[in-house]
Amino acid sequence: MIKELEEALGYRFHNITLLQNALTHSSYANEHWHDSLKSNERLEFLGDSILGMVVAEYLYKSFPDRPEGELTRMRADMVCEAALDRVAQELNLGRHLMLGHGEEQGGGRRRASILADAVESILAASYLDGGMEAARGLIQRFVLREVPVSRMRNVDYKTALQEQVQQKKNQVLTYVLTGEQGPDHDKEFFVDVHLNNQKVGSGKGSSKKRAEQDAARDALEKLFHWEE
Repeated sequence: MIKELEEALGYRFHNITLLQNALTHSSYANEHWHDSLKSNERLEFLGDSILGMVVAEYLYKSFPDRPEGELTRMRADMVCEAALDRVAQELNLGRHLMLGHGEEQGGGRRRASILADAVESILAASYLDGGMEAARGLIQRFVLREVPVSRMRNVDYKTALQEQVQQKKNQVLTYVLTGEQGPDHDKEFFVDVHLNNQKVGSGKGSSKKRAEQDAARDALEKLFHWEE
């Protein structure tokens, strides 16, 4: 199955353990080794930065007439969870993941947050295996082929909210995790967003990132009558 994924990626790993690590969810690592450090979370951290940098460089060079705010929104649209989930679906990535029993039973192979994280992990694995050229090749093949030149497909509410509040000086936005519920394979997070220490929105989601986006959307609607 690993060879099938390599064929879909169009990249052959020299160190196959890097790819195996990229496919290892924390639920599997905790069940089998009782060690979350053996999961793909560290790779995800690295892959997120690599992806953001390569996409930012591409947009900067490709759209010299676009202002910073517009480039930021374009990058956010290209690296968001929904965009990476589409990449994962194309690669049929869910069938290759190593999941714990609970996550398996809870539909983890179809969960967008898990699939998006795995894509970032694979990018990091390719970077460690073949350098920036390898990672850039994958990003060009699966991410940069669809650049949202006009209308954004997926709004980055956090960025939109930040741009709105920055129109006045000395505005401080903070996101506060207020709670979480449910089992590990189906957890829901709750977040409040504060403007200058005053609560202006609330949100929930299957990850902290999604809950923060939902809270930012709520704040945009309440403070600025935001409409998409």
